[in-house]
Amino acid sequence: MRTLIDLHDSQVQALAELCDRVKQPRAALIREAVSEYLEKRRTLKPADEAFGLWGNGGVDGWDYQEKARAEW
Repeated sequence: MRTLIDLHDSQVQALAELCDRVKQPRAALIREAVSEYLEKRRTLKPADEAFGLWGNGGVDGWDYQEKARAEW
């Protein structure tokens, strides 16, 4: 499948230099970069999983905060 993307001139230049160095076509390097990006993102947890981390822990956040501040 073909996809059209816009790159900054500096990105195009850096990509051209990398293509020359590794002796691979630009399309191959872009496909590899997209694959690596997607694999990295696939293993990240969504922000919703981190929000309210103590939600089911049985600890009231306000009580914990007050106890921690009392120790100061």
